[in-house]
Amino acid sequence: MTFPRRVAIVAANRIPFAKSNTAYFGVSNQAMLTAALNGLIDRTGLQGQAVGEVVAGAVMKHSRDFNLVRESVLDTSLLASTPCTDMQQACGTGLQALFSVASKIALGQIESGIAGGVDTTSDAPIAISDKFQSMLMKLNKAKTTSERLKILASFRPSFLAPNLPRNGEPRTGLSMGGHTELTAKRWQIPREEQDKLALASHQNLHNAYEAGFMDDLVTPFNGLDKDNLLRPNTQIEKLASLGPAFDKNGGTLSAGNSSALTDGASAVLLASEQWAKERGLPVLAYITDYETSAVDFIGKDSDYKEELLLAPAYAVPKMLARHNMSLQDFDFYEIHEAFAAQVLATLKAWNTPEFCQERLGLEQALGEIDFTKLNV
Repeated sequence: MTFPRRVAIVAANRIPFAKSNTAYFGVSNQAMLTAALNGLIDRTGLQGQAVGEVVAGAVMKHSRDFNLVRESVLDTSLLASTPCTDMQQACGTGLQALFSVASKIALGQIESGIAGGVDTTSDAPIAISDKFQSMLMKLNKAKTTSERLKILASFRPSFLAPNLPRNGEPRTGLSMGGHTELTAKRWQIPREEQDKLALASHQNLHNAYEAGFMDDLVTPFNGLDKDNLLRPNTQIEKLASLGPAFDKNGGTLSAGNSSALTDGASAVLLASEQWAKERGLPVLAYITDYETSAVDFIGKDSDYKEELLLAPAYAVPKMLARHNMSLQDFDFYEIHEAFAAQVLATLKAWNTPEFCQERLGLEQALGEIDFTKLNV
């Protein structure tokens, strides 16, 4: 992929991430996204200005959040004339928001834009039951008192049972952890390797805070000034002592090597080089390419069921081919660590000749990477 013009990453900001039902209990998506946006605006001096577009989104949304991004931006110091768009693609929501903004900048449709994401399970959209909803809709449609009384007479206490958000994939009923257990088994990812990666991630985040790396990236919010999921003093022995979280009989995923349900919000400012230069803002990096892949985890297209969270294993090779690059041509690698096993399975897939040949259509395996460059 060749962009008509370069897209610069100018600045980024987020609020501290919090384990669900802790510091941000009852705090709305709108409040968190607004805080992340305001932090970014303050860092870049954009108060009282407009950007080309703000694109962001959330997965867990209340019905009131039908225009979440617009409402959040109206709560910031950006001008109300800033266009806003809601995006939603499960775990890829924030990245898709970034792709959208970057594409418009590359094509010259806008000069600057903000991409972001927010989510919480501490303010979950708990809905009324289908039967109660149906009764209320009929009541709203009824025209006479007798009709309303007849409808009310059909009410049963069971109608009040709420529809809680499901932590399972709709097609399989399995949670993300349940699916990743299947991935860990198929790819034979040892528990010890998962724990080592999880430990390294905690240590890397702790070191980043200690070195001041996060100082201009995180805005304190609701009493937190750093992520409360961070365990800087955890040890490999402690992680090894934790029992399986998803498969009690022989599972390898634990609470220690799996990401907890988390509340938080983040935002990134993208721009053309000229726009950034005119405002004296630094160019931190450039976005040069992106790719979205999907996997057939239900066996719809063939008898082979792919792993639910292994789409990166398919996306990255396409970008490498477009740029005539190898997997080893990078200084750093950032792989979303929902579960340590998912990261390790992705890396193992790239280093497995059969997978690379049969599933990716390559002549040989992509090879290994230097683990000291991973998720630093």
